[in-house]
Amino acid sequence: MRIEIVVKNYQLSDKLNDLIIKKVSKLDKYFEDDTRCKIYLKKEGKQAKMDSKMEIQLDYKGNFLRAQAYAENFYDALDIVLPKLESQIYKHRSKIEKKLRQNAFREQNVYEGVEAIDPKLVKTKRFEMHPMSIEEAIEEFEMVGHTFYVFLESESNTIKVLYMRDDGNLGLIEPEII
Repeated sequence: MRIEIVVKNYQLSDKLNDLIIKKVSKLDKYFEDDTRCKIYLKKEGKQAKMDSKMEIQLDYKGNFLRAQAYAENFYDALDIVLPKLESQIYKHRSKIEKKLRQNAFREQNVYEGVEAIDPKLVKTKRFEMHPMSIEEAIEEFEMVGHTFYVFLESESNTIKVLYMRDDGNLGLIEPEII
């Protein structure tokens, strides 16, 4: 596995660098040698208690897995994000198994606490949509207090989605029909 570490607002120590490489390399049992692994470390505002963000992205033969974690330090974030990533590997096992290493799932999990969860649809919600501007949608979004808001944009008459980003700002998804 080819590991690349990208750091923002932080000085990476040799000790942490070696530990990250050592722990992430344990995922080699699942992937071929040409798999790319990008690890992003970002220190966020000092006032936040959980200011260390770690994100790991795996690119194997055109398929992507991604997990992220926030913690007080990068050592804790590493211990949180790796089980998440391994859980995703198990969760998507049937889709990706033919692209993984032979017998990748014969041994025990690499990280403790890995539990593959198969989400199921438990609720369907219907609601009326009235055309509105993006500014009106932002106001509605702030009032409902959810992490996303689906609306019909009046200018283009298309469905759009507002969502809360990890950095506290808003994002807008504009689907394109092809």
